[in-house]
Amino acid sequence: MVDTTLESGSPVRFRGGGFDPVSRPWVAWAFFALLLVLWEAGSRARLIDPLFLPPPSQIWRALEEMTLSGELARHLGASLRRIAAGWLIGTAAGIVLGGLIGLSWLGRSVGLPFISALFPVPKIALLPLLILWLGIGEASKIATIALGVFFPMAVSTYAGIDNVQRNLVRMAQSFDVPFAKIVLDVVMPAMLPSVLAGFRISASIALILVVSAEMIGANTGIGALLLTSGNLMQTDQLMAGIVAIAVLGLLIGALISWLERVLLAWR
Repeated sequence: MVDTTLESGSPVRFRGGGFDPVSRPWVAWAFFALLLVLWEAGSRARLIDPLFLPPPSQIWRALEEMTLSGELARHLGASLRRIAAGWLIGTAAGIVLGGLIGLSWLGRSVGLPFISALFPVPKIALLPLLILWLGIGEASKIATIALGVFFPMAVSTYAGIDNVQRNLVRMAQSFDVPFAKIVLDVVMPAMLPSVLAGFRISASIALILVVSAEMIGANTGIGALLLTSGNLMQTDQLMAGIVAIAVLGLLIGALISWLERVLLAWR
């Protein structure tokens, strides 16, 4: 036990707390409320042109009207269906390839150059090509989202496998534990934090890509709503759509945080 007293007998303050993150949610809420108050006051004082940036009260009314009319639910539902399909396909494929890269020399030899070459390509730039291949319908939008999700999930998966402590693997091998059981009981729990971090990144990418894809070729969806509202200078509805995207992002983040608490409770 470390002695925390001076020679004089007076106690010494403990200074080894490290950099433990401390979350105080009320600070964020207070700052957000102050920002809204200043924004509303600036609009009412005509310091902010409501045509270009409507006040929060006007945005709230537009959001309420769109909710009651069912228009917001229709657009959100279309976007969520595309996100869910694209994210599931991209995540499954990324985990499979990332697992092959992490566990197989052949998979690493083939997969790493493939990822290094195609990861930097903006996936929305591939949408016109995907429309030529798959048509203007849902398939091209879902494929765009899946491609955007695939690469970060593959990188997160093989990075998680690479970070597994090798002494644990060697110890299991020294006891002749089968390869499949080593993967299941040693590799998968250790790589799970990295995979869940990939979930968070890929979900954000999926949200960005679905809005972009809907702006290019869709009649429904949040992206289509934003494009139409912007073209008609309906800035209150445009901002309402942006608020809906922000809330959706917060909900997705909260869901992933819940998954982390459940799946990583052993830590």
